[in-house]
Amino acid sequence: MLQELDIESYAVVDKLRVRFRAGLNLLTGETGSGKSIVVDSLALLFGARADAGVVRAGAKRARISGVFDPPSGGEFREWLERRGFAADDELIVERQILASSKSRAYINGSPATLSALKELAPWLGDIHGQHDQQMLFSARAQTRMLDGFAGTVAAARGVQEAYRACRKLDAQIRELQAGEQERLRRLDLLQFQAGEIGRAELQPGEDEELQRERSRLLNLSRLRESCATAYDALYETDSAASAQLKTAVGRLETVSSLDEWFADRIENLETARAIVDDAAFEIGNYLDKLEAQPERQEQIEERLALIERLKRKYGATLDDVLQYGEKVGRELAALEAGGAAPAALQEQLRAAEGAYRSQAAALAKRRREAAEKLAAGVERELAALAMGNARFAVGFEPLEDWSADGLERIAFLFSANPGQPARPLNRAASGGELSRVALALKTCLIGTETGMETLRTLVFDEVDSGVGGRVAEAIGKRLKKLSGDSQLLCVTHLPQIAGFADTHFHVAKVERRQQAFASVSELSEGQRIEELARMLSGAEVTAAAVANARQLAAVE
Repeated sequence: MLQELDIESYAVVDKLRVRFRAGLNLLTGETGSGKSIVVDSLALLFGARADAGVVRAGAKRARISGVFDPPSGGEFREWLERRGFAADDELIVERQILASSKSRAYINGSPATLSALKELAPWLGDIHGQHDQQMLFSARAQTRMLDGFAGTVAAARGVQEAYRACRKLDAQIRELQAGEQERLRRLDLLQFQAGEIGRAELQPGEDEELQRERSRLLNLSRLRESCATAYDALYETDSAASAQLKTAVGRLETVSSLDEWFADRIENLETARAIVDDAAFEIGNYLDKLEAQPERQEQIEERLALIERLKRKYGATLDDVLQYGEKVGRELAALEAGGAAPAALQEQLRAAEGAYRSQAAALAKRRREAAEKLAAGVERELAALAMGNARFAVGFEPLEDWSADGLERIAFLFSANPGQPARPLNRAASGGELSRVALALKTCLIGTETGMETLRTLVFDEVDSGVGGRVAEAIGKRLKKLSGDSQLLCVTHLPQIAGFADTHFHVAKVERRQQAFASVSELSEGQRIEELARMLSGAEVTAAAVANARQLAAVE
């Protein structure tokens, strides 16, 4: 519900603050007094385009701010959080129009885009005036109205979800099919790489071991010479270290009986001799194995050359090559498994399409049954609004392709005159007729799932255009009825409608310092009677007009 509307430097408004109440809020005043400024200001808060021409002369900017009771329910809070707006006890929407033609918008103090305002607007209200029938013309909005009346909102949501599931699967299949050629090319490359690395049967550290063996074979003569010399020095000759240690032990043993001190020394020398003998034995064995192996040397060269080629292609080190081979194996397995995915997805798509067709057909049947009842109800309401010859119908046009809304396109059809075929609303009704069609529809939708949410703000701008007397009273009664479930703002010229007001505002234009200013004031009961009398009799208020005004003010 709209609690307060602040307007600054907008058209003929300098500063204006209007506090609205629940129920039926009526705005009346002389022609040209600025009644529609309130409606136009609210339209800007709902995302309408701004024109720098509305900025009051001499001002740098115009500002419109609305304070609303925030809609209840988790969906609205989720929208605020998703958009990054604070969720407070009040919802404040602000619009600024700069004289430089730029426009700014804010939701709860945070900058907002016009698209955000338009998304927010359906939660807050709806405007129905001579030039604000876009929602009524929208096929999607008409479909939602019919679903609300038919009680098929949940079923329609199920069809939308089934449709999205089909489209998602179809997109996945198309993406896989489009990438199949690339997948096959990649698969061929990876199979070659995996085969090349796999056939090499590489072992960690293999290249380093081969390098060491290659070095031995290339330096065979030097190794032989050095090993033979070392062997001789340690063991083979009479002057070898082993023989010298043996001689030293023998000499010490001859005197060991003379002093215990020699016992430890002899033991140390025996240990040293054993170590020398072991080293000499190992060197001897190594020397025996030092044979020329030209075939082995050739094998090593070939193996090292293979490893080097693989390093150039797949990594700087042998470990890098092995890791790349593991990576190729994983990707190869994924690509090979992916080849079966389209078939599985096709089966899922067939099942999803069957579910969509079944749900959409059931929804279409329920919609058609409800459409006849809605059309009959709207025609009854139109007859009470002096449009007894008008015809209203709900059209169903089969779609060539599926849609999120079902198998058929829904359109509200209207004919104002007998003998004329019913056509879509935007091509068959004038502005005044459309306002009454909107009023008739909303009256029929009271209490339905997509009917007016509690204390949602509905605006009717000059819904009384071209009517009077009995019809005006009928319009007033329906506005009053509708205001039980929604907050209504209505601009009217007719006292028969103004008499139904819960809250009555008077709009006036005054001149100060050769400038025009618009003002809006809430009328007391006495002031309201006076305004109704003025509307009845004109500039000269008569006693009869006052009496009649009292009767109108008492209308329920």
